[in-house]
Amino acid sequence: MYRRQSPYNGCLLAEIQRDRIDVVLVSPRNPLNIGAAARAMANFGFAQLAVVAPFEAHWREAKSAVGAPELLKNARETETLPEAIAQCTFVVGTGTLTYRKPEQPVIPLPALAPFVQQELQRGGRVGLVFGPEKHGLTREDLSYCHLLVEIPTDARQPSMNLGQAVAVCLYELTRALPNEDPDSESKHFEDVGAGRNSASGALDRLAEVVEQTMTAAGYSPRIMQAANRHDLRLLLRRINLTSTDAKHALGVFRRILWKLAHPDR
Repeated sequence: MYRRQSPYNGCLLAEIQRDRIDVVLVSPRNPLNIGAAARAMANFGFAQLAVVAPFEAHWREAKSAVGAPELLKNARETETLPEAIAQCTFVVGTGTLTYRKPEQPVIPLPALAPFVQQELQRGGRVGLVFGPEKHGLTREDLSYCHLLVEIPTDARQPSMNLGQAVAVCLYELTRALPNEDPDSESKHFEDVGAGRNSASGALDRLAEVVEQTMTAAGYSPRIMQAANRHDLRLLLRRINLTSTDAKHALGVFRRILWKLAHPDR
């Protein structure tokens, strides 16, 4: 008996899943690479692109974005990485360990899907961050990330073209993540939304108030403030505060800061 085969692209993620995954390109130098990344996103049905401080002003006109001109047109442009990932509750940096010592967990690309699936299931938003072509993500960039993911490559040529790296990562997520039913997943998001991890922007606001409190309390000399700020960003992402926890902590530190500024009241 003839059995109808499922469509060849039946394994693509549901739109509600794809729309909760942001591809973030940090300081890309070559517009052709931005266009290639956009084309790869379109291949797998992703549309949420953010470009941080691009080197070239006319990157939206990249000819390499074959089949994805609207995606480039609608991409967000921000001055900084924190702006680009402000709504993300789980941020993944990409790169190699050739020139850096990681300060957060490192996993190979094939192991990424379960982390992304868990975050999507609890109603979160995932940011997949790619660094500049020359040197990749900096130590400062990575301090905003929960994980660092490595694409398995030959040690003699560890770096990949930006567009190819985006394509490989999105293919791996498409291959490994289950295609959830949009209706059931929408209801699931509504049920668990209040317990999702805090968004990156909320963590940054909390970190700012904690730092102000540390300064007011004379916690450390001024020369250590930049290092403390870096370590604080990593700490807040390591402990996985929920959005409710982050609000409570923000209120506590604001009260402490006010009392330090008004000791007689």
